Amino acid sequence: MNVDVAQSFNFLPVPTDIHFGCGMLRSLPERLKSFGATRTLVVTDPGVRAAGILDRVTRVLQDATCQFTVWDRVKPDSGSTLIDETVAELQRHACDAVVGVGGGSSLDTAKAVAALATNPGPALAYVGLHKVRNRALPMVAIPTTAGTGSEVTLWSVFTDDTRAVKVAIGGTLLHPAVALCDPELTPDLPPMLTAATGMDALAHAVECYTNNACQPISGALALQAIELIGRHLRSAVLNGRNLPSRYGMMLAATMAGIAMNSTRLGLAHALAMPLGSWDLRVPHGVVLAVTLPAVMEFNHLAEPDRFAEVARALGEDVSRLSRLDAAGRAVAAVRNLARDIGIPAGLSGFGFREEHIAPVVEEAMRSGNVPVNPRRAGAEDLTRILRQVM
Repeated sequence: MNVDVAQSFNFLPVPTDIHFGCGMLRSLPERLKSFGATRTLVVTDPGVRAAGILDRVTRVLQDATCQFTVWDRVKPDSGSTLIDETVAELQRHACDAVVGVGGGSSLDTAKAVAALATNPGPALAYVGLHKVRNRALPMVAIPTTAGTGSEVTLWSVFTDDTRAVKVAIGGTLLHPAVALCDPELTPDLPPMLTAATGMDALAHAVECYTNNACQPISGALALQAIELIGRHLRSAVLNGRNLPSRYGMMLAATMAGIAMNSTRLGLAHALAMPLGSWDLRVPHGVVLAVTLPAVMEFNHLAEPDRFAEVARALGEDVSRLSRLDAAGRAVAAVRNLARDIGIPAGLSGFGFREEHIAPVVEEAMRSGNVPVNPRRAGAEDLTRILRQVM
């Protein structure tokens, strides 16, 4: 990585106590006892229960005689009403700690619930950045996918039920107190979910590494995450029982999550929020998997050196290529990876149509991810990208 001696930067603290490794779930009671928790609300979703993972969590708690209440009603792109209902459930059972188990929706719901337990009012009152003022209840994040990095990020993303639009609460007080990252919870993840969440992690890393806000610490984390994903995502999808690949993917997702806290992202994420809103509700990971190559194609000429590094991290031999050709290899490498793991070629199969483009672009242009994108982008550019991925 080249060093710019003129660059000044800020790397946000990561207050989350990260415990990573196979079997780490077994340490959950110890973490809760360190908080002095008397009763814990376990926040999860029906899929986690059906996969048997919730039973593994509750068994660990029961064996340690920890008192808990289970709330397993989280849905994809969890809504503001459900978050408020979950806070009421926490208060009804006098819970003083929260455990989130699942993918991004469950973890983001749990983070919001822990914050709202100590900050009065509905979830929608805190949409934006740094509006949460009081320290949240202790919250333990247990990811069961390798994608969102929510276990280490300062964001809770959910749907504003009044407008059917995805929004976010952000700030350092949203960080989980503890992240228990246990790759042994992921081998039964279905191939397509593994693929989509893996591409989510890749989009975090690539957009973090190539955007205008990238700085050396975030860049190092993001580049290592890209290398891990290039090495492990195919085998994680095609042979889910490959534990080293599951380990590598969970590590990549966590590293990319830490990296993006200080840098924001880019156009793929600007588009992902509205494409997951209204009646569209295209799954977040799918949106990123489909749009990332098109966004990279748009961006790579603006930052050829960084995109060439992405290509190298993905295993491309660019030693004899020009800067621009090497940058272009990054785009091809991501397209090939997406194809190999079965990512759909476009979004039309998810109901995305020409009439959706204008409102999606209008909403995307409000995103804080647009100003940091490595190439200046206007509404016409986003429109062109969306037409490419129909």
